[in-house]
Amino acid sequence: MIVTDSKTLKPNHRRMWFAAPLVLLALVLLLALGTWQVKRMYWKEALLADIQQRTQAPAAPLAQIEAMAKSGDDIEYRTVTVSGTFDHAKEQHFFATFQGQTGYYIYTPLRLVDGRSIFINRGFVLYDMKDPAKRAEGEVEGLVTVEGLARARLDAKPSSLLPDNEPGKNIYYWKDLSAMARSAALPPDQVLPFFVDANDAPNPGGWPKGGVTLIDLPNNHLQYAITWYGLALALVIVVGFAYVRGVRNSRE
Repeated sequence: MIVTDSKTLKPNHRRMWFAAPLVLLALVLLLALGTWQVKRMYWKEALLADIQQRTQAPAAPLAQIEAMAKSGDDIEYRTVTVSGTFDHAKEQHFFATFQGQTGYYIYTPLRLVDGRSIFINRGFVLYDMKDPAKRAEGEVEGLVTVEGLARARLDAKPSSLLPDNEPGKNIYYWKDLSAMARSAALPPDQVLPFFVDANDAPNPGGWPKGGVTLIDLPNNHLQYAITWYGLALALVIVVGFAYVRGVRNSRE
C-alpha cells in the first residue's frame, strides 16, 4: 500500500488558491468586455436606425438646419433643401474614389439670397474631368434649389494617414472648411459652418454625379461579443479540467 503524506498536497493546494484570484479576474474581465460589446451593438443599431430615419425624412429648410447647428444639435445626415446661385469659378476639388473610379467631389459655393455662401458637394467627376471646361454643361446658372444631406464640418484632419491638403493645387483630402473658404476668397463669417451633399438628381450633361454620400458604419459588435464570451467559456472549461485532474491526482 502506498501512503500519501497529506503535507505533499499542500503545495498543489497553494498553487490552486494562488491561481484562483487570477482566473477569477480574467473571467470577470472577459465577461465585462463581452457585455460592453453587447451594449455597443445596441448603441450602433440605434445610431443606424436614427441615421436611416434622418435620410428618409422630408427635407427641412436651411434655416432650420442652421438653427440646429448653432444650438449644438447633431445635423449629420439630416435632409435639407437650399436655394441660391452657384459660384462655379470658386469650386473646390476633394480627391475621392466613387464606385471603383478615381476622381473628385466638386464642392461649389452656393450664394444665398442674403449674400452668405454654403459649400455644396455637387457630386463626383472623373479624374480627367477636374477642369470645369470639360463638363461645362453641368455648370448650371441662375437660381437653383438643391436637396441633399447636411454634413458637419471637420475641425482637424481625421487621420494622420491622410495626405495634407493642397489648396494651392485646389486638391483636398479632408474637408477643411476654413481652407476651402480662404481658397475661394470667401469671408469666413459669410460661410455657413457645414456642408450639403446634393442628392442624386441628375445634372445637365451627367456631371457631376450627385448622391455620393456613403454611410459606412460597420456593426461588428456581436462578433466581438461572441469572441469575448467564447474566451470566457473556454477559460472556465480549461480551469475546470485542470481542477478535476488535480483532484484526481491528489487522491492517487
